[in-house]
Amino acid sequence: MSEIQYTKTVKTVIETDVLVIGGGTAGFGAAVAAARNGAATLLIERLSMLGGMATAGLVGPFMTCYDNDAEEQLVKGIFDELCIRTEARGGAIHPSKVEGMTSYSSYYMASHRHVTPYQSEVLAVVMEEMLQESGAQMLFNVQVTDCITKDGKLDYVIVNMKEGIAAIRAKLFIDCTGDADAAYFAGVPTWLGKKETGVMQPVTLFFEVGNIDRDKYLSELEANKSNLDSHTANCFAHYVEEARRNGDWTLDRNELGNYEQNIPGRWKINTTRIAYIDATKTSDITKALIEGRRQVQEIVAFMKKYLPGCEEVQLIQVATALGVRETRHIVGKYELTAEDILSRKHFDDAICTFGYAIDIHNSTGGGVTFTCVDRYYTIPYRCLLPENCDNMLVAGRSICGSSEAAASYRVMPACIAMGQAAGTAAAIALKSGVCPENVDIVKLRNTLIEQGAVIKD
Repeated sequence: MSEIQYTKTVKTVIETDVLVIGGGTAGFGAAVAAARNGAATLLIERLSMLGGMATAGLVGPFMTCYDNDAEEQLVKGIFDELCIRTEARGGAIHPSKVEGMTSYSSYYMASHRHVTPYQSEVLAVVMEEMLQESGAQMLFNVQVTDCITKDGKLDYVIVNMKEGIAAIRAKLFIDCTGDADAAYFAGVPTWLGKKETGVMQPVTLFFEVGNIDRDKYLSELEANKSNLDSHTANCFAHYVEEARRNGDWTLDRNELGNYEQNIPGRWKINTTRIAYIDATKTSDITKALIEGRRQVQEIVAFMKKYLPGCEEVQLIQVATALGVRETRHIVGKYELTAEDILSRKHFDDAICTFGYAIDIHNSTGGGVTFTCVDRYYTIPYRCLLPENCDNMLVAGRSICGSSEAAASYRVMPACIAMGQAAGTAAAIALKSGVCPENVDIVKLRNTLIEQGAVIKD
């Protein structure tokens, strides 16, 4: 491929104290927290709404924010406020009111208890309201294309807007892109997927269906659950095998992942699977979206033909954003590992608590490896601090952690909690006149706890 040199004077320069890059769940939490703690904050998002996977990606429900014994809520603060406000709008059920999830999973009595069913379209509106009320500003349809660094700090983020190329200058930056895009462009070292192989978890295109005979469908669903052992998730497996024999099922999965929303009879389907996709590449994203939409049609046809209660099933909507589980991990001040999570390692700089299992969707086959944790674990602040960039924080699934560890904290309640911690740290750093690495950890932890976060020893 040939190269060209291109020079252009950027006439649009935007300035702010804190720039949050990415408006998914982590970015939402970061922007609200930074603004509420007194920092002039701008959030930019490449899509046309807040929420990322939760909204444009139709991913749901929020996986459990409780410990693995389903006894204590571990993610509160901004996340809990979001759930309460969305529920008040008729768009969610608070996790405290959901004892067991109506889903495909035989292991739902552990890590799938106290989930939060929600309507993506209502959630997006509540997120916008909370962000606006915090005093933060937001811009949609803004794509990061490059970064300009100086003396080990990020100086400008170069973005593409409808008006053309623009530069955004900030005192502190928080990368919540999920893919560590800004960190990567700023020269922060990263790795893809599993460090040893570069293989990433497969991607999924979520979709929603309705017009199901709910009583008939649930009766069959419960009958299937009773035949499962405690380590598999193969709901409707015998129907899938029958369809495969008949040439009606070509997917590399052995079950139908289905989650009922807060509206009875409306279901989110987590079943499409496209492996060996690098979602940091446009060509791979394009390939996955095309294949995902093809698989959606196949799954709906399967449901209509084989599943009791689905004879008149209707496709309501297909996600506009690809469900990506894993891409880049930053090299940071500390790498969280699966061993840390499973042994509940103590961290003096812990900034949030979580309890979801290590949930690995295998790239080499249709199965899922699901390892429950011992009640809960914590994430240290150092995982949010990248190497080689003194005025940046990273929040969400691309923090410094192993591929196996990320298979737990990649889910959305944890991302909001990490975002809240990053935004709070940024505001404290600005007030104290220090870089994020030198933030007073005791002050950060105390502020987070005062504002509703749960940080356990």
